[in-house]
Amino acid sequence: MCGIVGYVGPKPVAEVLIEGLRKLEYRGYDSAGIAVVKDGMLDVRRCAGKLKNLEDILAREPIFGTFGIAHTRWATHGRPTDENAHPHRDCGGKVVVIHNGIIENFLELKRELLAEGHKFATETDTEIIAHLIEKYMDGRPLEEAVRAALPRLGGVYALAVIATSDPGKIVAARLGPPLIIGVGEGENFVASDIPAVLVHTRNVIFLADGEMAIATKDKVLIQDAQGRERVANVQRISWDPLQAEKGGYKHFMLKEIHEQPSAVRETLNGRLSFERGIVEPDPMPGLSNETLSKVERVCLVACGTSWHASLAGKFLLEHLARIPTEVDYGSEYRYRQPIVDDKTLHVVVTQSGETADTLAALREAKQRGAKTLAICNVVGSMATREADGTLLTHAGPEIGVASTKAFTCQLVALYILALHMGRLRGTLSAEKHAEHVAHLAHLPAMLEKVLRVEPAVEALARKYFKATDFLYLGRGINYPVALEGALKLKEISYIHAEGYPAGEMKHGPIALIDENMPVVTLAPKDSVYDKIVSNIEQVKARLGIVIALTTEGNADLDGKADDVIQIPRSGEFVAPILLSVPLQLLAYHIALLRGCDVDQPRNLAKSVTVE
Repeated sequence: MCGIVGYVGPKPVAEVLIEGLRKLEYRGYDSAGIAVVKDGMLDVRRCAGKLKNLEDILAREPIFGTFGIAHTRWATHGRPTDENAHPHRDCGGKVVVIHNGIIENFLELKRELLAEGHKFATETDTEIIAHLIEKYMDGRPLEEAVRAALPRLGGVYALAVIATSDPGKIVAARLGPPLIIGVGEGENFVASDIPAVLVHTRNVIFLADGEMAIATKDKVLIQDAQGRERVANVQRISWDPLQAEKGGYKHFMLKEIHEQPSAVRETLNGRLSFERGIVEPDPMPGLSNETLSKVERVCLVACGTSWHASLAGKFLLEHLARIPTEVDYGSEYRYRQPIVDDKTLHVVVTQSGETADTLAALREAKQRGAKTLAICNVVGSMATREADGTLLTHAGPEIGVASTKAFTCQLVALYILALHMGRLRGTLSAEKHAEHVAHLAHLPAMLEKVLRVEPAVEALARKYFKATDFLYLGRGINYPVALEGALKLKEISYIHAEGYPAGEMKHGPIALIDENMPVVTLAPKDSVYDKIVSNIEQVKARLGIVIALTTEGNADLDGKADDVIQIPRSGEFVAPILLSVPLQLLAYHIALLRGCDVDQPRNLAKSVTVE
């Protein structure tokens, strides 16, 4: 959850570190801190609150050095206070650590270290790492002391360590949460995520679980837990650094909403063949067409927004490929003794490829013999390395905590998968497949068109931003979009909202409907349109406020709905992607009017890398 950044090189260290933290603040913003070493002396600044507080301190009390580390925190152990902010030091103030993860046996280790005379200054689990490394230093190089300490740690960690006794060196290690090494010329970087280093280098090493990196300005060594050197797999990142900047938009979330036409276009790029009338994923050597054609069942596993995309994926796979599909939460999957065999395709859907619960589910499925596929936005992430095959979304960096373009690109990827499997299984005629290809080909242009409804959505937000409760209703494949719309509103505006299958409205939620509750209904002209119109009539009979999203040119809802937003005409399975955009904009503009922090909503972090 937390953000880690480290730098060793000729540039002003504090400036590089703070710039890196700005790119990582979406990972946590309870507190922030920085530590640098110059002339054998350690200098630390840290404080509670957002990164701006630390920047204000540094403006008054500048910090200089030749190498250093910095951290932005999402609190797990210990309150978000100045004292609990990272970095954390040992007793002598010579070793300093930053950490993302949870040390589950920290109390046991703390008692041991206290008995040995160590003095603790914080409530955090991280501080014990600094003291444990201090215990094992005893004249050793820093990496040897870290290697001796790591086996004692129970739980998960991504950490970076520096010491005054080992100048010009950063030691980093990973077991669980993500950690990358940015490889530059005469400089090197450590970070939790790619955006922190993109402005300096596109050459990145993704640390694997159990690996350690030793970085100086001139080289990076990758070692395993026993200290054996491993060949560093340096990958070139294609993202443009400007993609991670706001580009004139007020918030990253708004920028990312408006990037959806290009993100979807990139996700489709190279996968549509008009000549053959098909769409298919990139070749997957570990998951051949022959293997996919023999799959008898699909299990989609994800968390949060990706779970909503997966729920829509179930509709796509069952309708187009006629294959039984179930959807699981990553956090629940491995605790229910899932029934899995070698005829099961286990698909994890994850923006970051590092979500702890989703990775645990992936490993559980592999252990039980399933074939595995990762639908992911980050090449080189843990999910892409561990799955048999990968279907990459090409959304580019997503900085806003509330996911937008990653969600729509996941829907596109699942559509591609369903069409591909339908073709392999013979459940789709060539004519039908080509029809879906045409719908996908027109999708980016339709997304550009649907973005033009923003002024109308902004007017709706001004009308309803003081409401205390919302209900979102959808039928069929649009039901997961209703869930996602409600989640977006909850996440960034803190308004209570619930998404429901419209047919279930009469089984509970109808009791809540009155003249104060806006009910957002997804009513495109599709096979269940008449059913959703009946739901609208039932809401109006209880004096509810109806906001309807429907297909352009549809006048049926005039006089039935209080407000209508229209989306372009499209295929039934493209409509959920188009419907998502007005719901994202509605949540954004309501949050803005309520004075909420859109990009960094309270208590949330972008990537959940601890259980």
